[in-house]
Order: sequence, then structure tokens, then C-alpha cells
Amino acid sequence: MVEDLQENAFDIPEDILDSIQHNIENIIRTFDVPEENKMEVIKQINYMYSRTKYLSYTDELTGLPNRRCFDNDFAKEFLRTQRYKNNLTLVMFDIDHFKFVNDNYGHPCGDYILKEISQAALQTFRQTDTVYRVGGEEFMVVLTETDISQALVPLERFRKTVETLNPVYNGQTLHVTVSIGAFQYNPNIKTKEDFVQKTDVALYEAKNTGRNKTVLGIS
Repeated sequence: MVEDLQENAFDIPEDILDSIQHNIENIIRTFDVPEENKMEVIKQINYMYSRTKYLSYTDELTGLPNRRCFDNDFAKEFLRTQRYKNNLTLVMFDIDHFKFVNDNYGHPCGDYILKEISQAALQTFRQTDTVYRVGGEEFMVVLTETDISQALVPLERFRKTVETLNPVYNGQTLHVTVSIGAFQYNPNIKTKEDFVQKTDVALYEAKNTGRNKTVLGIS
């Protein structure tokens, strides 16, 4: 229930939220109090608003953009690709046997692994690409101006980086791998949901055929 409330709390469009925040500022300026008091209240409100807005689009554990941010960004990128016919590859990856890590080493260890892999992804992909944590051990990457054959090199580089990461937690060396699925936009894809679903199919093929591998989906 709490998660539902948090999720629904930011369904108001950003421009309306900005307008509300601006109106609150104007109201405070009319208060019959010393000017320095007004400015301090406005400063605090602006900080809380900015922080809340940041958290609504950011995964607090890893610092990566979250699912809400992915949905917003990807909707725009999908429309841009449809209009201009540029290359776009969508990637989905998750951590193999992550439940085993949580069950056997504890959730703090799982959190540590999530942060380590997030950093590895940020260091592997281009600055023009965006990595999102969309839930649990599942991540999405939007590779702009990239076709499926070009995507294979960075995806395999990332997979091998994780494979050799061997993070150490409380003196215990852990072997972690990821499974990766990728799909390139083509005119047969009519909706962004279809695009995500095809990428998801590629990921599940990677997981169901041995894990620790990259599968490039085909139309």
C-alpha cells in the first residue's frame, strides 16, 4: 500500500508540479514577516521540492534512473526513432541467481552487488547511453544511434566485466554474472510496449539457454 501511494504521488505532470511550487513561493512572499524569514522558508521549500523530484526519478540504492524515469525517457526516444528512423537498440539485463545471493548472504550483500554492477555498467556504456534500474535485479539500457550489431561489442564487454568482477563482501569472494537480451527497433514495432516485450523475450532466451550470455533478438 505504501509503495502504491509513493508511486501514485508523482503521477501529476511535471509542469503542473512546477507551477504549484512556484505558486507556493508567491504566496510566501505575501506573508507579513521579515524578508529574511520569507527567503529562508522559500529556500527550504525549494530544497525539499528538488529533493523529492530527484528521488521520484532516481533509484536511491544505485543512483541510477528508476523505472518511472525509464518510462518517460523511453517514450520520447521511441517517438523520435519512429519519426526520424534512426537506429535504436533496447537492452535488458539482470543478475543471474540473485535470489541465491540474497538468501545465502543476506540482503545487504545483495544491495552491495547491485551497486557494484551498476557502477560497472556506468563505466562500460557510453555517456550518451542511459542505464536504468527498473526493479529488483533488472536493468534496462537505451542505446541511441546504435544498431544491433554495434551493440554486441559493448554488451559483451559489460558481460565479461561482470564475470570477472569477483566482488568481495565480508571477506567472501562472490562470482556474479548477468544475462543480457537486446532488440533493435524496426518498422514492424508499433508500440513501445511491444519493443520492451521483444527485448524481454531475448533476455529470457539468454536465461533459459545457460545464463551469463548475450542474446540479440530477431524480428
